[in-house]
Amino acid sequence: MEKCTAIVLAAGQGKRMNTKVHKQFLLLQGKPVLYYSLKCFEETPWIEDIILVAGKEECQYCREEIADKYGFRKIRKIVPGGKERYDSVYQGLLACENTEYVFIHDGARPLLTRGILEESFREVKKWNACVVGVPSKDTVKIADENQCVAETPSRDRVWIIQTPQVFRYSLIKEAHDSIRGKELFQITDDAMIVEQETGCKVRLVQGDYQNIKITTPEDLVLAEAFLRGFQKDEKN
Repeated sequence: MEKCTAIVLAAGQGKRMNTKVHKQFLLLQGKPVLYYSLKCFEETPWIEDIILVAGKEECQYCREEIADKYGFRKIRKIVPGGKERYDSVYQGLLACENTEYVFIHDGARPLLTRGILEESFREVKKWNACVVGVPSKDTVKIADENQCVAETPSRDRVWIIQTPQVFRYSLIKEAHDSIRGKELFQITDDAMIVEQETGCKVRLVQGDYQNIKITTPEDLVLAEAFLRGFQKDEKN
């Protein structure tokens, strides 16, 4: 089987959490938020390597209090991130070795599942690029510069994008190499870079509405509830 590497991003500061502790290190049922997605990658047989991208000041903490403490053997490297998210992803890409496919995941999304990984792996082998997401449950409005409604896209074509975002390594590396030195604005995910720099079609993969990102304090409450549901299902 082709070699797969997970790049887990844990360099964010999480200012909207209103806490001095970065959101990926907040405790969720007694373990750091970051622990849960790492555990999912660790237990997925065909993920061979994990590259953990952390803030420069947190690299040693991640080694001692995350990788070593919880016995994550697949964490091959812990590398410092960059100024922007795409800079951190690039550092993760540079740290990969002989990789065919790369799974880029936010460390602040703890409720990753094996099913999501399996489905996205199937699709990336067909399309070379895919992103996990869910169809929007709500009507979405596009605003103009005056904060008035400019457009109402059809709800059945609107998806809320999550992670992981999965790519053939050569494709995503080419795209990130291409943006080096350019003036970039509002680059919020890796699919945008692939779309803009390579023209490759990016496949949408059904994710899970519980695959939330911890961004604000209420997200932590939701994650606790979802996690209890996961654990109850495992016992039954």
